[in-house]
Amino acid sequence: MRLVVARVGRAHGIRGEVTIAVHTDDPGARFAPGSVLFTAGGGPGVPSRLQVNGVRDHNGVLLLSFTEIGDRTAAEALRGTRLEIEVDPADHDAAAQEPDAWYDHDLVGLAAVDPAGEPIGTVVAVEHLPAQDLLEVELPDGERRLVPLVRAIVPEVDLSGRRVVIDAPPGLLSDLDAD
Repeated sequence: MRLVVARVGRAHGIRGEVTIAVHTDDPGARFAPGSVLFTAGGGPGVPSRLQVNGVRDHNGVLLLSFTEIGDRTAAEALRGTRLEIEVDPADHDAAAQEPDAWYDHDLVGLAAVDPAGEPIGTVVAVEHLPAQDLLEVELPDGERRLVPLVRAIVPEVDLSGRRVVIDAPPGLLSDLDAD
């Protein structure tokens, strides 16, 4: 099973370093030199695996370099690529015992309901943006809406009940009337 641990941002400098948006609670282990990361969602020519060559903090931004990426042009081609790790399903079970610990694939397919339990739609994807994670919810009419994955809006994630509770502010899940 693979899990997203980062998304590649901009190239930095001329030697192939890239900025990353971190999506893991253990960046020290995930991005240690010698670690192998798998790529997903990259453009043409992006290697399917990358070996971390170096990691450093630059003014609060994590920079990575890879054995396979030697210059700025190659680094620029990585922009937007998701970096993934292979995990043992037993590790997944242990993480599920922690409150507020879940993986993207745990959330996809969950029913989205309002605080009263009325159906809203279905979670179809999880988007990782620099500011916050978003649930992509498909409404009954087929339209999709992005919902910030923050406790104020998503107060409950019930994996065993296969649902998320969404307490949406006005206009988040439907267009506001122009009246």
